[in-house]
Amino acid sequence: MSITATSKRIWSLCHVLRDDGVVYHKYLSELTYLLFLKVAAETGREDLLPDGCRWNDLLGRSGPGMLGYYRKMLTSLGEDAPNKAVQEIFRFPTTVFNHEENLRKVVKGINLIDWHEAKMDGLGAIYESLLQRSAAEARSGAGQYFTPRALVDAIVTVMQPTVGEVVQDPAAGTAGFLISAHEFILRTHGISSYNESKPKFQAVEIEGDTYRLCLMNMFLHGMDSEVIHGDALTSDVAGLAPANLIIANPPFGSSAGGARARREDLPYQTSNKQLLFLQHIVLALTPGGRAAVIVPDNVLFEDNVGREVRTWLMNVCRLHTILRLPTGIFYAQGVQTNVLFFTRAEDGEVNATKDVWVYDLRSRMPPFGRNRAMTLEDFRDFITAFGTSAFGDDKRNDEGEDGRFRVFNRNDISERSDNLDISWVREDEKGLDLVLQDPEAIASAIIDHLRAALLDVEAVVEELTERDEIQA
Repeated sequence: MSITATSKRIWSLCHVLRDDGVVYHKYLSELTYLLFLKVAAETGREDLLPDGCRWNDLLGRSGPGMLGYYRKMLTSLGEDAPNKAVQEIFRFPTTVFNHEENLRKVVKGINLIDWHEAKMDGLGAIYESLLQRSAAEARSGAGQYFTPRALVDAIVTVMQPTVGEVVQDPAAGTAGFLISAHEFILRTHGISSYNESKPKFQAVEIEGDTYRLCLMNMFLHGMDSEVIHGDALTSDVAGLAPANLIIANPPFGSSAGGARARREDLPYQTSNKQLLFLQHIVLALTPGGRAAVIVPDNVLFEDNVGREVRTWLMNVCRLHTILRLPTGIFYAQGVQTNVLFFTRAEDGEVNATKDVWVYDLRSRMPPFGRNRAMTLEDFRDFITAFGTSAFGDDKRNDEGEDGRFRVFNRNDISERSDNLDISWVREDEKGLDLVLQDPEAIASAIIDHLRAALLDVEAVVEELTERDEIQA
């Protein structure tokens, strides 16, 4: 049975959970508990589990009282498991099952899967497929922004993670970027070199259920990882090592209203989460370290603190490439996005950015969405234009006004007040018509302007509030 077929069969069990009143984003969290127990049994790793908390123990309680036994198992796994990663996966567990017969049906369904073939396909790959299904179901809910796998793989391809590096994602979600980096290193260096100089993967995730999925995903892929359940904009990340590579899609929106103390080491205080995460990422890199960060358009053009952060970024880092992404990637959210590629300057270096290359993959592109999925092939020309250096220092070709790839020197950008929202490709009539008729593109343009205005308002309100507190 193929990876797709196996994950489809497991996902079909979610219909049972739905009948128990479970919403989409809770499906996989519940399946994670059960899958972990079954995978431990199939892979001979039940030594990680306390006695009485194993798959056959649950299977043997298929009569009355099974749900109560399962709840006690979850608590014991979170408190008594000899392995720390297992304790974290089952930390503060809450089952969403309300009816014993539905639990019994899901356990039976998992037990009937041909796990011998599943192990041949790779349990990590099957779980990753389940995560993608979950993301597809949940894109329009809870304000979550899921990064398409094609975009993740394209970014990892040009950033070229390698053996022995510290690779971080401070807003890891279910660890998609880190899994892709892990697979890239294995594919390009082989298992022997990988094991001789293992990369270290570090993740930070703030949301509880997603943190659990992140742990499970990295565990199944056999990665040397450290996962923090916390907020990268607080002291939660104080113990992380300086990173050689950071790849991230930070959350969009405002941080105003949180009760926890903000980081004091970030040079520019603001309520804009993207600007805060951008500062964190720069400071988290080791000198010479590189990063690729997805940001919405407003980060490129927002004035005041936005401009100050961009100027600072171009001073302490070499911002060498901006990829303007097509519309519809984060559909139902209406967000226009870009990827910033930069390298942290060596100690003592100033005015690090000399030239910025911009690749426009947005203009003359039909919008992506439910009717047109993004594939890695859509990024082939960009990957070629980017070059073979992960630091963006290959000799590149400026394609001029009729092309997608152009270079702008630091003086050009300074004359634009460090506005990096640079576009020159004109839409042809057919392409423009496609964009104007697409509801997602229309909503995207409106939301971009509203978001920028809202952030300005929040910044003013925050400044007035802090001023009142000081005077009081």
